[in-house]
Amino acid sequence: MRFILSVPLIAVVMVIYTALAINPNFSAGSAFMDWVLPSEAEFFLTLGDIFVMLGLVALFFEIIKSARLGPGTIVDHMLSTATFIIALIVFLLVPPFGTPSFFLLMLMALVDVVAGYTVSIFSARRDYSVNRDGL
Repeated sequence: MRFILSVPLIAVVMVIYTALAINPNFSAGSAFMDWVLPSEAEFFLTLGDIFVMLGLVALFFEIIKSARLGPGTIVDHMLSTATFIIALIVFLLVPPFGTPSFFLLMLMALVDVVAGYTVSIFSARRDYSVNRDGL
C-alpha cells in the first residue's frame, strides 16, 4: 500500500496521455469543450489543456506529499526523478509527445522533483539543530 502512495500522480496523468497518444488519431490540440461567455468571447479547451489542468492538480498533491517525512520519502523522490527522466526522453525522442502540453507536464514533473528535494532538505535542516555556541 505504501508503494502505491509513492507513485507520482503526474506519472498517472502521463500514462493516461500515453494511452491516448498511441492512437494515431489523437491530437492534443483538438477541441474538447467550447463555450460562449457572457462577454461574447468564445472560450474553448483542447485535450492538451485538460491534461495540463490535471497535471496542475497532480502537482499540488505531489507537493503536499513531499512535505511528509517517513520511510517512503526516498522512494517517492526516486520515482519522481524517474518520472521526469522518462518524460524528458520521451519528449525528445517520440514524435507524438513533442507537444506543448506534454512539455508542460514534463516541467511539472521537474518542479515535483525540485520541490520534493527542497522540502525534504528544509525539513531535515529544521529537525537537525546544531549548537553553535558550545564549540
